[in-house]
Amino acid sequence: MKNIQKAQSDLVNDTCNDCGSFVDVGAVIDEHDTVLELMLSGEDAVKLATEVATKASNRFADVTSEVTRAGDDIKLALTFSFSAEKMIFQLENSL
Repeated sequence: MKNIQKAQSDLVNDTCNDCGSFVDVGAVIDEHDTVLELMLSGEDAVKLATEVATKASNRFADVTSEVTRAGDDIKLALTFSFSAEKMIFQLENSL
């Protein structure tokens, strides 16, 4: 166990045989990471982008969205107020 502790990063604490490891949340979540960019393609890309943007707006009040065309694809950029909102939305929608 001591060799494992010496080899791990300072951000990881893997000292509990029962509960496993955990990471300092600040090492995983960047407070400025509030923009979720999705590239969508296909005939229904615009419709799907609109649906995802609406779902985000319904879930979090201050989300802004921007849909742009990138060649044959559609780029959807969702800007959340907080990085935690972005992560929650990604988890809830398997993104």
